[in-house]
Amino acid sequence: MNEAQATEAQSAQPSAHGRSLYRRHRPRSFAELVGQEPIARTLANAVRLGRVHHAYLFVGSRGTGKTSTAKILAACLNCAQGPTSEPCGSCSACLGIAQGTSLDVVEMDAASNNSVEDIRELRESVAFAPAAGSFKVYILDEAHMLTSAAWNAFLKTLEEPPPRTVFVLATTEARKVPATVVDRCHRFDFRRPGAEAIIAVLRRAAEREGIEVPLEALAAIARAAAGSFRDALGTLEQIAVYSGQSVELADVLAVLGAVEEERIEALIDAVAQGDARAALIALAETLRAGNDASALAQELEERARELMLVAVLGAVPPELSLTPERDARLADQARRVPPTLATALLERLSAARAAARAGADLRTHLELALVRSADLRAGPERAQRERHAGASVDTQAPAASAPPPATGEAEGIAGDAETSAQEPTTAAPAPAGELERLQAIWPEALAAIREGNALLGALLAEASPVAGDGDLVCLAFPSSAAFSKRKAEAPEHVATVTALLRELLGHPVRVLYELRDDGAASGRGEDEEALIAHLISELDAQELPAEESR
Repeated sequence: MNEAQATEAQSAQPSAHGRSLYRRHRPRSFAELVGQEPIARTLANAVRLGRVHHAYLFVGSRGTGKTSTAKILAACLNCAQGPTSEPCGSCSACLGIAQGTSLDVVEMDAASNNSVEDIRELRESVAFAPAAGSFKVYILDEAHMLTSAAWNAFLKTLEEPPPRTVFVLATTEARKVPATVVDRCHRFDFRRPGAEAIIAVLRRAAEREGIEVPLEALAAIARAAAGSFRDALGTLEQIAVYSGQSVELADVLAVLGAVEEERIEALIDAVAQGDARAALIALAETLRAGNDASALAQELEERARELMLVAVLGAVPPELSLTPERDARLADQARRVPPTLATALLERLSAARAAARAGADLRTHLELALVRSADLRAGPERAQRERHAGASVDTQAPAASAPPPATGEAEGIAGDAETSAQEPTTAAPAPAGELERLQAIWPEALAAIREGNALLGALLAEASPVAGDGDLVCLAFPSSAAFSKRKAEAPEHVATVTALLRELLGHPVRVLYELRDDGAASGRGEDEEALIAHLISELDAQELPAEESR
């Protein structure tokens, strides 16, 4: 075993000094840098060609490898075989940089050393030549935390540093770094790594530590890390302490406080089937199993977002991909959950979490979000019957609602909207049951319209369903609201109402409007004045005077 192999083997063992797993398994070369290949290639070429800049700005979220990259660059410049794009990892310079003992690599945390005095000390240090290596490298973490006065004191040194001096400024918030500083640096933006990259790093660390971890457990850790290598390795270390050298998925869920994915899928499947009773039972069982309501709400919200994206995009995007098996399950569930339902559930879960942050009971709002979303899928008529007539909940899955229209079908809807607006203004009376269903869903439809288009919601505030036969829906305005009716008949407005009612009713519809009697207003009458006053009040608008004719 040569010196480099011995060093690696020693670093792979738990340190007597308690060095964390993340520090023991920092990448030591650009070849080991996962997820930032363009940056690694550019810096390696700069070293090889002798074109290293005197100042770099590394921008990226926490745990993406900014400090590790800075130390690799320092090793490349100071390696006994260098400068080289492939440091040996075994010379005194490489070992000192890896262990944090090199006198030629100075790390400074700007969060706690951000004053003018701290920068003056740094400037005095810069005046000295490298102690043992070829370059002095200054790594300034959280650089955005420096005060304005400190930046001003640092600017001259940053602009004209002594020879063989390199500054690396690392920050999570580049917008807080003065433009005069950014202009003097070569900037690199570190991408948030995907789950695949994090899994690769976890697998490498686990193999070196002798920890057995199945792929599904690594995927769960990677998902919880939210794009941070440091957090992922920290979690793996914590779990290894909990479970020993053999880690199972259940151990990961226990340490993270996460909810089993099967329970999340079952909850959303119940909603997708319009089965509010099954959703509430699944929620109660999940909480009874010891799962935290806050973690459950977050994971339900994340799953609803994933389903919305997969349903709209038609495939699992790379940023959501974990394992082939998990991706297949996600895609399969997305086929069962329409995008509109996923969107509605996402909005309601987000509102539930917001209400909990404001002091409301989270479980109550979770129950409300699930029931209202299930009712949207089941249909208002059934929901009204179950609540007000006291009937038992029908646990049979309702007929699936029509899928979102393709491009051609969407154009057909718009065409129907234009045609509907030109239909005769009197519709035949509908069967009582159908009309009752329309009237039951109208308040919810109107609320959804207001949320998406306040102007259209104001126009339809005076309308109400008066007929519905098959695919025909008729909304009536009082004769005093002729102006509102004319504005609501705009093709884009009719298309909006058509699409919404189509989703709520579960079948294609054509929408037309009529007045309750033949007294349609003409010109700007009292109804128009009243509507304008209403719009000014509701939308915080103002009426502009008509342009004078010339």
